[in-house]
Amino acid sequence: MATAYALPKFHFKVTFGDTEFNCTEVSGLDFEREIIEYRGGADNEYHKTKQPGLAKYSNITIKRGTFADKSKEFYSQWVKTVYFQEGEEEFRGDLTISMLDEKHEAVVSWKAERAYITKIQSTDLKADGNEIAIETAEFVHEKLSLL
Repeated sequence: MATAYALPKFHFKVTFGDTEFNCTEVSGLDFEREIIEYRGGADNEYHKTKQPGLAKYSNITIKRGTFADKSKEFYSQWVKTVYFQEGEEEFRGDLTISMLDEKHEAVVSWKAERAYITKIQSTDLKADGNEIAIETAEFVHEKLSLL
């Protein structure tokens, strides 16, 4: 008999387009449906009905360690999405976040379609600190699907 168990949240991978990023944290995998409140003018009761509205998605934030050679690749993706030249096609890609099992295979995946990086925050610097350098990227996207 197979035993169900909750997946650990520390084993995951993140890919954007053709690039895989090693990340320390991902947040913003939210699905939300806006509510439309409506009351018909001829209704005898004095209350509103609530109907489903448009889907709404949070921005996805990823955090990762700063590496001497790998950070250039990270920033080049951002440059493509923000500073594209006139005449060039705007760069967007699919951002996929996958929770992995003990065999390193995807068990649950989220796919953010037509995503692009809107913000990168470099690490803060402290002369008396001993933490690793963490950089943060914020992605916007048009749709979030659970695969």
